[in-house]
Amino acid sequence: MKNLSNTEFSPEVIELMSAALQAAVATLPEPVHSSHVNALAESILRTAGAGERNVADLQRIALMELQLAPRK
Repeated sequence: MKNLSNTEFSPEVIELMSAALQAAVATLPEPVHSSHVNALAESILRTAGAGERNVADLQRIALMELQLAPRK
């Protein structure tokens, strides 16, 4: 994952990212694995760090990346 240690997010953006993560996780079948949640969160952080602020787009990109990720 790209190093985001120097990236700062406003409280509003954190709320958007949280909403996108919650919406993405809600679409996953039970049981939801922590590795999937982590992958979604990393994608959302990376995408928001690149400037995306639309919750639906953050969710969609994260789910697409999860679907394309190699299975372990």
